Amino acid sequence: MHIRDQIEANLQAAFNPAQLQVVDDSESHRGHAGWREGGQTHFNVMIRAEAFRDQSRLARHRAVHAALGPDLVGRIHALSLDIGV
Repeated sequence: MHIRDQIEANLQAAFNPAQLQVVDDSESHRGHAGWREGGQTHFNVMIRAEAFRDQSRLARHRAVHAALGPDLVGRIHALSLDIGV
């Protein structure tokens, strides 16, 4: 399974989001630190879910990282998060 698909599956299971978009942006970072052949290193995530209501920005980011898990997060070089309700 591709990392993008794993990110999407984990976030769907954890938050049942109203909106979720996961974009592999690795190619635009070719030659930068952390980039590797085949991509799957740099991701942009936009997620909207009720679960984030009344959470601080830091709490939202921690919740997403916890949902992804340390093994998956460890395989990603860069993760840009746009989190809201």
